Amino acid sequence: MIQVDIPAAVRTVFGKGESRRLRMDKKTPAVVYSKGEEALALQFDETALYKNLLFIHGRNAVVTLDIEGDSVGKRHVMVQEIQKDPVQEEVLHVDFLEIDLESTRKFNVDLRLTGVAKGVDLGGELNVSKQSLVLQGHPLDIPDEIVVDITALERGGEGISCKDLVIPENVEMLDKPEAVCAVVI
Repeated sequence: MIQVDIPAAVRTVFGKGESRRLRMDKKTPAVVYSKGEEALALQFDETALYKNLLFIHGRNAVVTLDIEGDSVGKRHVMVQEIQKDPVQEEVLHVDFLEIDLESTRKFNVDLRLTGVAKGVDLGGELNVSKQSLVLQGHPLDIPDEIVVDITALERGGEGISCKDLVIPENVEMLDKPEAVCAVVI
């Protein structure tokens, strides 16, 4: 899983007008939600936050927030929601969810097929039935993606099923092992 460090500061001003002032000062307001605790209001440097969000967009990532002015200091979070201005494409607000790195969670992990199947070269058609898998494990043990080489697939053959995929030891696949991921027809 991808890990990113982003510096932040505790936000002491609240409300619509104050949030606008923050944005004019090139700061982005955000909130960290945590189980059983009160939400923590933060502010980020607009440029640094935007670059990091672009890097992790659409991927599973653990973000380590180095928070200035917080008694805890560093918090491990995941991006829960990003609010963007639809016209100007700027980030208006971000919601983070604090996670425990020692507890297991479910994650959707992309399945990336590489190579050209032999059966496709012989006139067959590749039928991909799974784009992602559901994996469960500690956040840092989850891979960014599962890469599968399909060059050995032949026309009318068995195909690649979930049981054929290589996943890390500490991670459990929640998809059915006999589910077919790709086949040449």
